[in-house]
Order: sequence, then C-alpha cells, then structure tokens
Amino acid sequence: MASAYDREDGLAPPQPHGGGPADAYDPNYVPDSVKTFVVHLYRHIRDKNVYEIHQMYEGGFQRLSDRLFRDTPWPSAEAVAPYCDGDHVFLLLYRELWYRHAYARLSPLTASHRSESWNNYCDLFSVVLHGVVNMQLPNQWLWDMVDEFVYQFQSFCQYRAKLKNKTEDELQQLKQFDKAWNVYGVLNYLQALVEKSMIAQILEREKEGLESFTATDGYDYQGGSNVLKVLGYYSMIGLLRIHCLLGDYHTGLKCLAPINLNQQGVYTIVIGSHISTIYHYGFANLMMRRYVDATKEFNKILLYIIKYKQYHQKSPQYDQILKKNEQMYALLAICLSLCPQNKLIDENVSTQLKEKYNDKMTKMQRFDDEAYAAYDELFSYACPKFITPSPPVLDQPLTNYNQDAYRLQLKLFLYEVKQQQLLSGIRSYLKLYSAITITKLAQYMEMDEATLRSILMTYKHKMHAVDSNGKIVSSADFDFYINEDVIHVVESKSTKRHGDYFLRQILKFEETIAELDKVQLD
Repeated sequence: MASAYDREDGLAPPQPHGGGPADAYDPNYVPDSVKTFVVHLYRHIRDKNVYEIHQMYEGGFQRLSDRLFRDTPWPSAEAVAPYCDGDHVFLLLYRELWYRHAYARLSPLTASHRSESWNNYCDLFSVVLHGVVNMQLPNQWLWDMVDEFVYQFQSFCQYRAKLKNKTEDELQQLKQFDKAWNVYGVLNYLQALVEKSMIAQILEREKEGLESFTATDGYDYQGGSNVLKVLGYYSMIGLLRIHCLLGDYHTGLKCLAPINLNQQGVYTIVIGSHISTIYHYGFANLMMRRYVDATKEFNKILLYIIKYKQYHQKSPQYDQILKKNEQMYALLAICLSLCPQNKLIDENVSTQLKEKYNDKMTKMQRFDDEAYAAYDELFSYACPKFITPSPPVLDQPLTNYNQDAYRLQLKLFLYEVKQQQLLSGIRSYLKLYSAITITKLAQYMEMDEATLRSILMTYKHKMHAVDSNGKIVSSADFDFYINEDVIHVVESKSTKRHGDYFLRQILKFEETIAELDKVQLD
C-alpha cells in the first residue's frame, strides 16, 4: 500500500486550532532544533539505545511540540528525510508521531488526513509483519502506537457517523476513502501482530521457565528486536478494547486470555496500558454479569492509582489517568450496587468510593425511578464510546447515528438492572435469617409462593455467571438452598487479609515520610 506521503505536492495540512492562519505553516521548513532532534533520534534508534530513545520520545518530542508546534503540524516527512538518510522505516515512525500530534493538537481533521494516517499504519505494520525490523523501541512508544491505532479507528467511526452537518465536499471524501479504517482491516492487523509474534506461545512457555519475556520487560538483550513481540503483546489489549467498543465482550476477554492479570506483566510497565487493560477487562466482566471478577480488578487498579498517581503528574497521560480513575469508581459503584461484595474492597478505595458515590449507591438500592436515573447517569459517564463499525449509507436524508451503539448498550444494561428489581428485596430478607419457610417469606413480600419460587430461581441465575474457564461461579456474598419448603441461608465468611493491612500501613508511612521531606528545617 502506498505511503501517505508518496505525492509530489506533499500533505495539505489540517487547519490550525486556535492559532494563526493555515498558510503560516510551511511543511518544508525544518527548525534547527527539529533537525537536531531527528538526527539524534535516528542515531539512537540505529544504536538500539532504548534509554535515550525513551528520553527523546517522552521528553524531547513533547517539549518541542509545546514550544514550536502548539497549534501547527510538525515539518513534513520529506523535509526531515535528509537528516535521517531517508531511512524508510524511520520516516514511517516519524509520520506516526506526526499524525498523532495532529490528532491531539489540530482540528478539524478531514477524511483525507484520517485516510493518510491509516495508510501510514498499514505501511508501518506491514514492515513489522513482513520485513526484518532490527530495532529496540521503548515499551511506552509501542503501547502508544497500538493505543493510538485503536483510538484513530474509534475516532473515524464516530466522525463518519455524524452526517447531519457534513458538507458536500466532506461527504465526497467519505465516499473516496471508504476503505480507510475498515473494521476487518483493523482487526486483521492486530490479530496478525498477535499471531506473527507468537506471543501467546511465548507466554505459555514462560510458565514452564522456557522464556523470559516478562522478566526482561519484553526487551531482547541478545541483540535482537523487541518490536514485533511487544506489539503483538499490546495488540491483545487493543483487540479487547475494540471488541468492547463493538459490544462483543466474550470475544474481547478471549483475546486477552493469554495475559495473566493475577501477576505483574509487561502490561503493568506502562501505566496507560495497565489502566486500559483493567478498565476494559472490568467493563466486559460487568456486562457479562461477572461482578466479582470486575470488582476485584477495579479494586486493585484503583488502589494502585491511589499509591502511584503522584509519580505521573508530569506525564502527558496524567489527565487521562485521572479520567479513567473516575470512570472506574463509577463502574465499581455499579458493580457493588448490583452485587454487594464489600469484603473485596480495600479500605482506602472504599473511603474514596463513599466520598464520590455514597448518595447514588443508596439510591441505586431502591430500584425506583431515581435508581434507574442513577444507573443511567453512571453508566453513560463511565462506559466506552461505543461504535458502529459499518459505513453509512450516504443518501438523503442524512442523520447522525453515532449514538446508536451507545443507546443499544445502555438499553441492554438497564434491562438487566430492571430484571434485578425484586432481587434486592429478596436479598435484604435472606440476610436477616439463617432459615425461613417459603410461606413466611411469601407473606413478608406480599406475593404467592409460586411467584416467590420463581424469584428465588431468578436470584440464583442472576447471581451466577460463567467464568473464563466455562465454569459456573457464584457472584453473591451468600448462598441458599431449599429443603422441604424451608430456605436455608449459608453466608460466606470473610477471611482476614493481613497483607492488605500491612500494605495500607506502608502506604501511610510513605505518605508521612513524603510530608516530612517537605518540611524545611531551620
């Protein structure tokens, strides 16, 4: 596939956002600081100096963007080509940064620019899949590559679904670039990276001590390349995210299955990868009624953020970390309202949760109109931006359908909530007794015995789910069985978790030491 820059006239830049006129940007002008940046980055990539590459990628690129290109694109790839010996692979990487900067800083982006970015990803991934890439790149960059690839796909689906106010030229461009960001193409590239890297087999062999992928953080210290293996690894997370956006939660979790979330892994090295993995994993489990799995993982990542977010304040992803943090508290509130599991929640997380959502969680226990409004509000705030992957029919009348997928998922979620309306009453009664007759409970709940039996069976069904291994597991914090018309309640006993206590005390000591370090002694 031809590169986005294989044209004599170069790339027509997007309109600057909030800056001067578009013609103030000269794609062929390369400031001296950019020349130096390109020369050094190219040399470090050639030398496989991962530390210096990371410093330039995380620090230098951001600083230059803030100082010189706040509201304009970077110089074109053709303009910087003389400073990297015209290296084809390096220029593909440069263009990837170029378009990522354009998506983050410039608006509006046309279908043409979005299509050119797609072409560049196709060229880049094709080189990785079919060429010989002898590079070592930082995990942060490789994660950002996959993350941005999925984001741009999501962004394009949302863009083309908003047809109502599009101009004739914009509609014509959508017809012209109808092959760009095709859902099958996106999924195929990610799946191809997973398969070609053989990452699932590598992780399996690692369990037997035959590989050291996690121990080396994915890097190759034998002179090889980490690019294909780590891209394949992060592509599993990318596939989870895309399937969540499509509403196919089972397939998404299946794609993530080779990664063991119960232990540290390459996904935890980059905080953006860590948070994205757990957010989408937790959301998928929530929608599949695996409330315990979702609650456990949300609790772990929220505790991690409480402890470590202070170290990421200068990170470009800091705002995104805070946003995902708030969304996961909202999802945790939903999980605990539908399936109370307070014994799984750390004290620090529980305190934060009560400060944010205590009133709403109280409402959600009532299952009236206010409760449904609270569920609606939290779900709408915390859910992913669902997409419709199919291209639009560009005929009159043109309408916006970018909210259709979201409305469908919200409808399914609220339908599930409504089904559990009577279960809250059942739970509150059964928590009071160790044994009670069906006749007596039916009288308390003002219904006949046949209806009560039906509700009890519904409760059993709703509080059980099929886990990733195909086993039926309970999500309830207590169980019951019926023997000769008597309901016997068996409440699970919470085990004392001494490890969590020590972790909390360590965290408190670290905070105290940090405060003491700030004290100025005379």
